[in-house]
Amino acid sequence: MKDLNTLTTFIEAWGEDKGILPNPDATAQFFKTQEEVDELYAAIRKGDREEAKDAIGDIFVTLVMQCGAWNLTMGECVEHAYEIISKRTGKMVAGQFVKDGD
Repeated sequence: MKDLNTLTTFIEAWGEDKGILPNPDATAQFFKTQEEVDELYAAIRKGDREEAKDAIGDIFVTLVMQCGAWNLTMGECVEHAYEIISKRTGKMVAGQFVKDGD
């Protein structure tokens, strides 16, 4: 199995080959991500692990393309999110983490 950084590089090369990168349309990529999230929800409802795996991977691909629209890297975005969530407090409610203050 390849590491995530290598796979991200391959995905970026794929995006360039397909003409999505270097300048993807942020709105178009948003709608593509939304389409893939809907596919994940369908997989969850069916309990289909393989379909969920495909949808999660496709979501990641669309997010890599979205990063390109903003001249960001996936690493920057994930690091930024982690810096915020690592300080967050809250509790689990009905299988979902609810941060304090919500």
